[in-house]
Amino acid sequence: MTNVTKIYGWGRYPQQDAYLHVPASCTSLELIAKQQNSVLARGMGRSYGDSANALNVLQTTYINHFIEFDKSTGKLSAEAGITLREILEVIVPSGWFLPVTPGTSYVTLGGAIASDVHGKNHHIAGTFGQHIKSLSMLLGTGEVVTTSPQHHADLFHATCGGMGLTGIIMSATIQLLPIKSSLISQKTIKADCIEEACEVFEINSDATYSVAWIDCLSKGKSLGRSVIKLGEHFEQGGLEIDTRQKVSVPFSTPSVLLNSLTMKVFNTAYWHKSKNNVSQTVGLMPYFYPLDAVGEWNRLYGKKGFVQFQCVVPKLDGVANMRRLLTEISSSGEGSFLAVLKQFGIANENLLSFPTEGYTLALDFKASETAIETIKKLEDMVVEMGGRLYLTKDAVMQESTFKATYHTWEKFEEVREQYGAIGKFSSTQSKRLGLA
Repeated sequence: MTNVTKIYGWGRYPQQDAYLHVPASCTSLELIAKQQNSVLARGMGRSYGDSANALNVLQTTYINHFIEFDKSTGKLSAEAGITLREILEVIVPSGWFLPVTPGTSYVTLGGAIASDVHGKNHHIAGTFGQHIKSLSMLLGTGEVVTTSPQHHADLFHATCGGMGLTGIIMSATIQLLPIKSSLISQKTIKADCIEEACEVFEINSDATYSVAWIDCLSKGKSLGRSVIKLGEHFEQGGLEIDTRQKVSVPFSTPSVLLNSLTMKVFNTAYWHKSKNNVSQTVGLMPYFYPLDAVGEWNRLYGKKGFVQFQCVVPKLDGVANMRRLLTEISSSGEGSFLAVLKQFGIANENLLSFPTEGYTLALDFKASETAIETIKKLEDMVVEMGGRLYLTKDAVMQESTFKATYHTWEKFEEVREQYGAIGKFSSTQSKRLGLA
């Protein structure tokens, strides 16, 4: 089935027309892929910008079957189009969890690998790709190969974080994390400024999970005030999991409703409502995926959508540099109520993997010319600081920025050429960033 349709990422910006192919099986996927001069695999479309946009798109909706799940060892094999949510519904009742998970469960296994997603535990567990045992891939040559850290290692490290540009991931095997309960022991700590927030991260560096909501519109002594949530897997309790969606945004709200005044009111209210030094037990879903309870929440930004900005800055001078970034964001008045601060551990071997040791800041900007100008200012600042931007969240990064901050991009292109990916697999983003 092939349709011409308008596609976009979760930010709904930018949008483009594409030939959307929806194969019913792996066999038909291979056939369609071989027929196209250039193609890109696409899962749930939860990348925020244009990294999953292309003229010819292979939607992996029906490439979503479990292959094998060993409940005794926690090894899971599945097709690439299966969602993390579908995986959780099977593995959690059996006493297993994802070793790394992003902030939404509505992403595919293949998409999580292609983005080499990180979570609230990067400083402990690294990225998603570091827990993948093997991948089955369709290459540009038409050959299907199995790759792993031991076999075709160069292809493996290019594919994990490679944004779908090395080939089409058909299936994968992942090592899961054993758990005794589906509950999380959560501790909430308030920080009055960005310096205090980073200090909380450092003091609690042994916490398995840590994440901070940050008020990106506060100023002065309160710049970067945060609510940090630390988490550990609870040792007791059942293994039930509730993946039901609680509410949904039925239509795109008028963008005028989301402005600097309403966002300041929300941020102030959330800050004062949050209690300090409070411990409680919460479920897996609300701790890891709070926004998943609200269907189509991206509609809150109006029909024009939003642009997300996520950067990482090195740990050295990281606190001071976060203050500089937050000062620019606060002064612009363009930030949102969805701003997140996390800590990263050391980088891995994957050629285009985003995390490096330091602090990462992510927030949404309602799509507008002024917002994009603000993002470009922030982009220049991040380059100066020795940081980089996250490809999965990017919609406007300049080619010069990408090539200056992803230092192994040339090696990435060499691997793509070796395995027949050059010209065969491309996206709107890859063309913007100067990849062949």
